[in-house]
Amino acid sequence: MRLILFGPPGVGKGTQAKILSDKLMVSHISTGDMLREAVAKGTDVGIKAKAILESGKLVPDQIMIEIIRDVLKSEKCKNGFILDGFPRTIPQAEGLSLLLNQLGLKIDHVICMEIDEKEILMRLGNRYICAKCGNIYNLDTNEIKNGAYCPTCGETLYQRDDDKPETILKRLKVYHDQTEPLKEYYRNLGLLRVINAQGSIQEVTNEILAVINHI
Repeated sequence: MRLILFGPPGVGKGTQAKILSDKLMVSHISTGDMLREAVAKGTDVGIKAKAILESGKLVPDQIMIEIIRDVLKSEKCKNGFILDGFPRTIPQAEGLSLLLNQLGLKIDHVICMEIDEKEILMRLGNRYICAKCGNIYNLDTNEIKNGAYCPTCGETLYQRDDDKPETILKRLKVYHDQTEPLKEYYRNLGLLRVINAQGSIQEVTNEILAVINHI
């Protein structure tokens, strides 16, 4: 199974990608993980990416495509993969399509997770992260109070700058301008599956599995 997951910030892509990775026994590939792995291994594209990241710039699409090429050709992707966080734009999607053709691979489904923007603002506004173990908690669903400590390791919880309301609105605008057009791109390829991500984690997982198993 080869899947692409995309949707607005706060929709739960990373959570669902991890769950589906276990259930389908395929690799979960996130943009951040790919970059970190390439840099850590010191590959040719990893060295280029490191220099760009250290200068504070965004990694160009072509370098990202080369990093993805290395990952998709690796042993861990032999049974399939879930791409989380890439592509984000039409040029990236076109570059990915060309790469997949070169590798003789095909995407089975593109899952677009959708949710009400008020829910996004509430979810991300209540999201806190452990400074030590990296676990993510929600002040509502996890019954954790603002300023509390991580239930797992006891370290202080903090809120990322990009989870603050003014930043969330900017992130949503970027999504609508740059990433949302992917819906039409993948709909034209017959790969788009739109999922209502408003429910619980388990409900959303069940809906995704129902869609990909039905087709």
